[in-house]
Amino acid sequence: MKNTSRPLALKKRFKDAFVHSPILLDIDGLALTRDDRRRLLHPLTGGVILFARNWHHKKQLSALCQEIKSLRAELLICVDHEGGRVQRFKTDGFTHLPPMLSLGEQWSSNDTPEHGAEGGAVLASLHRATAMGFVMASELRACGVDFSFAPVLDLDHGRSQVISDRAFHRDPRVVSLLSKSFMQGMLQAGMANCGKHFPGHGFVQADSHTDLPIDHRALSDIMKDDVLPYKALSNTLTSIMPAHVIYPQVDSRQTGFSKAWLQHILREQLGFAGAIISDDLSMQGARELDGKILSYAKAAVQALNAGCDALLLCNQSVIKPGHSHNEVLDVFLEQLSESLLKGQWSLSEQSEYRRRALLGQGPAMTWSDLMRDPRYQQALVQTVKQSL
Repeated sequence: MKNTSRPLALKKRFKDAFVHSPILLDIDGLALTRDDRRRLLHPLTGGVILFARNWHHKKQLSALCQEIKSLRAELLICVDHEGGRVQRFKTDGFTHLPPMLSLGEQWSSNDTPEHGAEGGAVLASLHRATAMGFVMASELRACGVDFSFAPVLDLDHGRSQVISDRAFHRDPRVVSLLSKSFMQGMLQAGMANCGKHFPGHGFVQADSHTDLPIDHRALSDIMKDDVLPYKALSNTLTSIMPAHVIYPQVDSRQTGFSKAWLQHILREQLGFAGAIISDDLSMQGARELDGKILSYAKAAVQALNAGCDALLLCNQSVIKPGHSHNEVLDVFLEQLSESLLKGQWSLSEQSEYRRRALLGQGPAMTWSDLMRDPRYQQALVQTVKQSL
């Protein structure tokens, strides 16, 4: 890090304040390096997002999570572990979760003798959604992971390849009910939830990882369709992730940088009181703002000022072959610290409370205890039954 005195200056300046740690960073490998530890001790760092490269087996993952927590117990350990093609840990006993669309297909399927009376398929899909949420969350928590960025609330408009079977259904009412059941299962395992990607990524064809999608629909059309799950679940969702999509009928900026979306619509109209977590700031959809390519730190300042409580910056710790160090995260933290000390953004006690509310709730079972738990065994049967 170029200026090692910056974290000390931050600690000194805010020693009597409630420190706001909005940044969620990644780490390079299977265990923490000296650079990882230094970054995780930075006062602006609030957590870690894990990827498949950070996974070898359960014992290693548990040791990694324990080491992270030993540095700062309030660090949030999170992962994208939705099921289907977005699941980071798939071996050594972790259940292969089916895509969420399988629940929607089960909801819409014709009743069979297995489902009993009319409406049996609907009830079966709701029960299975709860089971899947519980299996996913309890397995992660047994290894020390606090939080998964799930569920996807995007509608299956049949247009987006990046969303497609990650969505529950096309009907926002079905999405609302299935996702609420899924979140109930997460809650039973002591895990918070994250609805994404507000207000809806399913209508655009472009992938915000590599492009800047634009949705030209009128606000009224979006509000009566894609936004309905967020409205229905405003008191159930503990966090929301905005889409890196521009809706020019509402704002010229992507949702995650838009006060109109985050403050006026999400907070004021929908009454959402949970955490707003930006999608990855390294994605192409986040790099271009108002026609300019921004640095990660400048994008972070814009997102914080728009209303984000926490920010993701992913895949920037990876050390390329032939290199011994990667300074991207060091530069990012230094620049964001500098912008804070210059008054370009402000610490938020409320945002920090929202972030900490995403930590795992209550004691988690060990893996061996989980394998013997009757609730888990029953949920596991329901989860895999329709996938066989």
